This record gives sequence, C-alpha cells and structure tokens, in this order.
Amino acid sequence: MEGWGRYPRHESEVMDCRSPEALGGIVASRAGLIARGNGRSYGDAAIGEHSTLMCAGLNRMKRFDATDRVLTVEGGIMLSDVLRSLVPRGYFPPVVPGTKFVTIGGMVASDVHGKNHHRDGGFGDHVSELKLVGAGGEILTCSRTQNAELFEATVGGMGLTGIIAEVSFPMRPIETGWIAQKTTVAENLGKALEALRQSEDATYSVAWIDCLSKGASLGRSLIFAGEHATPDQVAAMPKADLFPSPNNASLSLPFDMPAWLLNKASVTAFNELYFRSGIRKAAKPSLVHWDEYFFPLDRILQWNRLYGKRGFLQHQCMVPDAEALPVLTSILDRFAHSGKGSFLAVLKKLRGSAGLLSFAAPGYTLALDLPATQEVLRLLGEIDELVVKVGGRLYLAKDARQSRHTFEAGYPRLDAFKELRRATEADRRFNSRLAKRLGI
Repeated sequence: MEGWGRYPRHESEVMDCRSPEALGGIVASRAGLIARGNGRSYGDAAIGEHSTLMCAGLNRMKRFDATDRVLTVEGGIMLSDVLRSLVPRGYFPPVVPGTKFVTIGGMVASDVHGKNHHRDGGFGDHVSELKLVGAGGEILTCSRTQNAELFEATVGGMGLTGIIAEVSFPMRPIETGWIAQKTTVAENLGKALEALRQSEDATYSVAWIDCLSKGASLGRSLIFAGEHATPDQVAAMPKADLFPSPNNASLSLPFDMPAWLLNKASVTAFNELYFRSGIRKAAKPSLVHWDEYFFPLDRILQWNRLYGKRGFLQHQCMVPDAEALPVLTSILDRFAHSGKGSFLAVLKKLRGSAGLLSFAAPGYTLALDLPATQEVLRLLGEIDELVVKVGGRLYLAKDARQSRHTFEAGYPRLDAFKELRRATEADRRFNSRLAKRLGI
C-alpha cells in the first residue's frame, strides 16, 4: 500500500467495510488497525501497521436540517458527493482542503485547513458531533460537551483514537456557485506575507509562490483572495448559471511520467508562465467557478503520476508569525539554489486549532511537492531543523519521512495524546505505519 505521494510503500492486510453495524466486530478482532478513506494522505498515515480498513463504502448522507443547516454523514462519504448534492441547493462546507476527493472522516482525522483558516479555523472547529468506534468495538458519541477529551484527541488525531463512523457539521449558505477573486502580485516573499496580512478580511486567501526565483525576486507570489459571489455579480456574465455543476476531470495520466520530466528547466518555465498569467489576471477582479478555485488539481486524475514510479513528497510546515520571514526566506533560498523547485508551492496564513495533534497554529504554512530522492530527503532534514527550532511543525497528513525528534519537538501536546490513547486502550488496537514510525 502507498499514500497519494506513492512513497513510502508498505505491506498491510486490506479489509473492506460497507456496513456501520460491522465496524464494532472488525475493530474488536484486530490489532494494528487503521481506517482508510480515499487514500489522499500523502505518506503512511492511512496504512495500518497490520490491517487497513477501507471505509469508502460507509458513504451515506443521513440527514440535513435546513433550519440549522447541520449535515450528518457517515465517515466514508466523499467530500465530492457532499458538494455535488448541496452546492446546487445553496450550501457549502465550512472548510475544504485542496482536493474534493477525500472522505469526511479523513477531514476530521487530519483536521484539514483551507483557504479560510485565517478567519474560520480548521474543519474540526466546525464539527458539532461525531460517533467513534472505540477500542472495544463500542460506539461513542463525542462532542465538546460529551466525551470532550476524546473529541479533542480525535480531531487531528490521524485515526489513532478509533474509527470515525459518523460526523455532523453545519453547512455555509451561499447565493451562487462562483467565487469573486482578486489577484495581487507580490514581487518577493516579504511583500507576499504583507499581502496575506492585508487580505485577512477576505473569506478566502492563498498565495502561489515561485520557489525557484532568486535574489530580489525570492518568493515572488500571486495572492488570490476570494468571496462567494452574489447573484448580481454573476448576472453580469452572459449565460452563466448561478450554481454551475462540478467540473469533470478533463485529463487523466494513464501511466507514470518519466522521472526527468519535472526538472529545473521545466519547473522554471512553468513558474514563469504561471506568474505572467497571474499578472494579467491582476488587472481586474474575476469570477471563478467554485470547483476551479478550490480544487484546481482535481481536473487531472492521478496527477501524482507526474513524479514517476519513485513517487514524491509534500513538505508542509507551519512557522510562527514572528519568525515567518527569516525562516521561510531561508527555506526558499535553499530550494532555489538546489534547483529542486516545485511547480506547486502554496503559502497560507493560519490561526490556532483545538485538536491535541492539530497542525495549525498562529503563523504561516508553506507546502511544496518534491521528487522522492535521496538528495531531497537530505535537504528536507536540514529544513526540518529550521522549522522546529522556532517552534514550528510538519503536517502529519502530508508527512512521509520526518524523524521522531522533529515530530516530538513540534507537537507540545503529544504526551496528553499518548496518555489518552493508553487510557482508552486505543494504543492496543489502532496503529498506522506513521504512528509506528513516530512512536505515537
């Protein structure tokens, strides 16, 4: 088995579950078990130490209350199915990650963050209640008032407290399926950070970075701020539907690309073209289809094959506000001079999150996709030290290789999480390759 990055690979017994009623018996009869949704965590978080429980069959919507807008779903339902059903009815999830091909249970376990974390926090901040299958096969109702400690550990807990069988969360009312986007061009990293700070009033805000630019242009960026568009804004576009259908994937990679395809020259050329295109878009605000704004890479199925058979790594770090400019400058400078640039380099502003192992904290997060080579692994080890030295951390849902030292230094509430695992006997039942590697 492998994650979305296709690195590393491990053997694990694969089990399928299509009935919530069967979960208790499966859990009670196994050790070294972890739940797996659609396998979009990048590393080894959704690979069981001994057994991996495939939960995509637990995919029903159970109820939606239009008065309080609370949606209750099984943990294995795909975000794409929620969007397909409810966006045309005028509702949008409170937080979405960069792909819609994830399960809601996985969104809770990873406490995903979106382009609105600076204002609205992570997905876990909006979950009102969840049902968890515990170590003995029992079903536990968890919320901020019931089994509150277990709830806090499950949000961002990477599936290590139990199987998330059901999730309830409120949907956001929207008037259209379009995003009014404003593009800002930043000539370097310092101006990019300032542009993100100035766009804090925007509901959505994210920066794309040219990570191979150097010198005075180091960290040059495009900042995309967005709001849900009004009917009047959409009316100005001829023949535009208020709620357009989801985009269908128009391209698929049927085989692995040659490893040399993504090299310094090709990434540099792509980054230059993308930056110039962004400059043209900055001339005036535009309306963007909701699918294109939130999930641009979903239009290419199996895009992870771009990096070839050896796979790739996503390095996603969080750096506190006060240290953001010097540390991120050092990180980007190392990548630029190494030539190991990424065509997908994303910068966002974060606020805090409540989960014991939640990734987000006040500061900035930088994410870069890189080929899984020994040279890149050595470079990332150096960058890890820069991050944890200033109180930063790496995102567990993207991690495939960080050391125990890096992990323990970055997550100050780890001991409380481990103690809850022991107290509930979850440590005897639920164990992933990530948990084994990091000693959770």
